[in-house]
Amino acid sequence: MKLKNKVAIITGSTSGIGLGMAKGLAAEGATIVLNGFGDSQEIENNRKSIEEMGVECIYNGADMTKPDEIRAMVTEAKEKFGHVDIVVNNAGIQTVSPVEDFPEEKWEAIIAINLSSAFYTSRAVVPMMKEQGWGRIINLASAHGLVASPFKSAYVAAKHGMVGFTKSIALELAEENITVNAICPGYVHTPLVDGQIADTAKARGISEDAVVKDVLLKLQATKKFVTVEQLAEMAVFLCSDAAENITGTSLAVDGGWTAQ
Repeated sequence: MKLKNKVAIITGSTSGIGLGMAKGLAAEGATIVLNGFGDSQEIENNRKSIEEMGVECIYNGADMTKPDEIRAMVTEAKEKFGHVDIVVNNAGIQTVSPVEDFPEEKWEAIIAINLSSAFYTSRAVVPMMKEQGWGRIINLASAHGLVASPFKSAYVAAKHGMVGFTKSIALELAEENITVNAICPGYVHTPLVDGQIADTAKARGISEDAVVKDVLLKLQATKKFVTVEQLAEMAVFLCSDAAENITGTSLAVDGGWTAQ
C-alpha cells in the first residue's frame, strides 16, 4: 500500500470529488480526515465505509470560510495522528449568473471557499511538512483554472487563482520535499454539477438536456464526463515517489477540452 502511515486531510470530502479522493487515498492505506457539510448520518456512513477499508477515518466539520476552524482541524489531526502528510484542497461551491446580477454574497463565499480556504489549510500544514521532510499538497482547480466560460465569473476567478497559488508555493517548497500541484478536471458528474445544470439552463433559457449536450460536454472532445475515480487515481499518483519531481503543475483531466 503506497500511502500506509500517511495522514490525509481532504476538504469538502463528504460527497462528490472529495469523497472519491478520500476513498482513493484510503485504498492505498492513508489515514483520512473527512471535512464538509451534509446529512450527519450520511457523513457517518461514509466515515464508517472508509474505516471498513482498514484505515482510520475521522470527520471534522470545519467551515471553510472560517480560518480559525481550518486551523483547528489541522491541529486536531496532528494531535490525534501525530502528523499530516497530504492535503487535498477540494472544497468548492458554484453559482452561475450574469455578472451584473451576480449576488455579492455569493462572490464572497466562492472566493472564500474555493480559493482562500486552500491558503489557510496550506499555511497551517506547511510547517509540519517542513519539519518531517515530506508533504503533498494537491489543489483541486478546474479546466476553468485554465480557460473561462460565461456566467461563472467568481468560480473562474477563484480557480485561476488556485492555479497561480499552486505555482507560487510549489516554488517556495521545492527544496523541502513537498510537492504542490493542481488537478484541473473537466466536467465531473457530481452534485455540484447537477446544480450547475439547473442554474445554467435558467441562465441561458434552454433545457437541462441541452445544457449537458451543448454546454457541458461541448468542448470535452471525448464527450464523456470525468469520473471521481479517475481523479482519485491522479491524486494517488501525485502522492507517490514516482511524482516527486512533479511540482507546480496544472494537470488537466478534461477530455481534451483545453487542448482546443
